[in-house]
Amino acid sequence: MGVVIPEVLRTERQFARLFVGQALSVLGDRVSFVALPFAVLSIGGSAADVGLVTAAGLVPLLVFTLAGGVWADRLPRQRIMLASDLVRCAVQAAVAVLLFTGTARVGVLALLMALFGVADAFFLPASTGLLPLLVPADRLREANALRGFVQSSSLVVGPALAGLLIAAAGPGGALATDAASFAVSAAVLARLGTVGGSAVDGPVVDGSTVGGSPLGVADAERGERLGFLAELRVGWQQVRSRTWVWAGMLGLAVYHVVVLPSVFVLGPVLAKREWGGAGAWTVVVIAFGLGSIVGDVCAYRLKPARPMAVAAVALAVASCQALIIGSGAPVWAIAALEAVTGVGVSLCFVLWETSLQVHIPERVLSRVSSYDHLISVALMPLGLVLAGPLSDGLGVRPTLFGMTALAVPASLALLLLPAVRRLPASLPVEAGAASGRPDPDPAPGAVVGA
Repeated sequence: MGVVIPEVLRTERQFARLFVGQALSVLGDRVSFVALPFAVLSIGGSAADVGLVTAAGLVPLLVFTLAGGVWADRLPRQRIMLASDLVRCAVQAAVAVLLFTGTARVGVLALLMALFGVADAFFLPASTGLLPLLVPADRLREANALRGFVQSSSLVVGPALAGLLIAAAGPGGALATDAASFAVSAAVLARLGTVGGSAVDGPVVDGSTVGGSPLGVADAERGERLGFLAELRVGWQQVRSRTWVWAGMLGLAVYHVVVLPSVFVLGPVLAKREWGGAGAWTVVVIAFGLGSIVGDVCAYRLKPARPMAVAAVALAVASCQALIIGSGAPVWAIAALEAVTGVGVSLCFVLWETSLQVHIPERVLSRVSSYDHLISVALMPLGLVLAGPLSDGLGVRPTLFGMTALAVPASLALLLLPAVRRLPASLPVEAGAASGRPDPDPAPGAVVGA
């Protein structure tokens, strides 16, 4: 039986090119995630040094994400992504050279990771905003599900590949592989800038429009320049004028700040103390990854009429991770339940990102996305820092149970909001034709699509 290629990859050629490049880049990122701590340890660094280098790559997200959103709405997004990939390629190549030559130092690695984080902060909003320019609105859910499938699969494949590369060529070899993946991604993005029209006007597919709006409209609107802070305020207006957007961001912030520390900090602690060590924790992590893959498949196939309502329920399921980890159940049972939460995580994030891309005006999408990354992902280090001291004071299990007691009600509270429950999967035909993407839940006095 031949391989079945998803229709969105067969019909949307620009997206197919981007998908291949990003798939390799994501796999490289997973390799780097495992290899970087070993790189620090290989030069005599301590656990604190590992934390320092890791944090150096995260802090720039807090500082530069909003700027990345503004510039991604000003300039062709693939150009920003291309520049980001080139910078990250150079950083990982430099780290690899330093490790190969025995000249790496913790401080230098931290500075390089900070530069990597700056490039990341510009890449993320641009990536979210680019997809609606490559894929029609009715295919966005499928495209996001495929991207999620790559992310989830890399959770399973990436660590195994990293282990092989580290064993064969050391941490430097693994990081050099990541640098190569960024080079491939950059080559694909450069190709997007020349296929089917200019990089400014956006891609043309078979002479039609893409992303649900006429080609060139977004760029004409970008030509009406406001000041940086004014453009940032326009993005914030888009967030606060839509109840489902700001509420969804708060729900995801709770998940990142409250729930994920149970996975990144307290789970490994319990595994070491009670489960027999890293091997048992690896089983749980792999099970979660497999569940995430199933969730992406479900997101690809299902067509919920009210996607944000489904996303809220899925987020509540995902928020049970802390309770499961601290339940005291056998490792096999914890792994099985974590797989279920993996389904919830993938389903939630695909539906959330697709809803943003469908309902937010394209010309401000990257700015809205930057607020999303800032409020949710960039605040995650706060939870990581607090999880350890809280568990020391309250105990690991009480802390895990408290995480669940906060996060699950916060997720279910989203269902109390009509704007969340009633948000449709797509815009009415007449609304889409108007190209302004009106919102079903604007704030009183708000200028929708401003």
